[in-house]
Amino acid sequence: MSYCVNCGVELESSLTSCPLCNTPVINPNELPYVKKVSPYPEEMGQVEVVKRKDWAILLSVVCGATAATCGLLNFLVFNQSMWSLLVIGICIIIWVAAFPAIVYTKFPIYVSLLADGASIAVYLYMITYVTHSDRWFFSLALPIVVVILCIAEIFTLLEKKVAHTFLPSAVYLFGGVAILCVSIELLINRFVGNDPALSWSAIVLTVCVIIEIALITILSKRRFRDAVRRRLHF
Repeated sequence: MSYCVNCGVELESSLTSCPLCNTPVINPNELPYVKKVSPYPEEMGQVEVVKRKDWAILLSVVCGATAATCGLLNFLVFNQSMWSLLVIGICIIIWVAAFPAIVYTKFPIYVSLLADGASIAVYLYMITYVTHSDRWFFSLALPIVVVILCIAEIFTLLEKKVAHTFLPSAVYLFGGVAILCVSIELLINRFVGNDPALSWSAIVLTVCVIIEIALITILSKRRFRDAVRRRLHF
């Protein structure tokens, strides 16, 4: 005799379900042969990947629409100043910076950095129409952009052609920071009419030189170099 696992009523051997509660009757000896039904679908679906072309269209539409609407708003309503040039310049910078990552990933990094620097220079020049003066642009802003661009190009070249591990990269980085700070202070002094002298940049230069000497010493000694790599896990 067997009994229903749900209500406990006595069952005849020929029954396939309980006559009282309709619970299926399964012979324990037949359990290995009972087909197991998975609650999950057998076919796995996959969402279609968004193509770079679609991202490029979206980016272009957003930047173009933002620039166009702000330009029209500036021209038709708030026309006291050319404030829309600031927004348009930002849209240009975003589009140029995102172009290598979204539209064409094989774009040379040196050309990409040059395009980024050019877009920033164009944006700064647009600001001259708001400030009604371009002296600060040609005497200060443009030289600083050129210095930063040159440092970025040299750093990228050293990373790709010489060495791209942590310690050499740190040497290049601190050297670039020192050159940038000294150049900025000299350009500021030239812009305001002061004598070419160092003050705050001398502190940055001193710190960077000390770090550079320490890093070069570590790089020149294999035991130092291996010990630092083991301790810092790189």
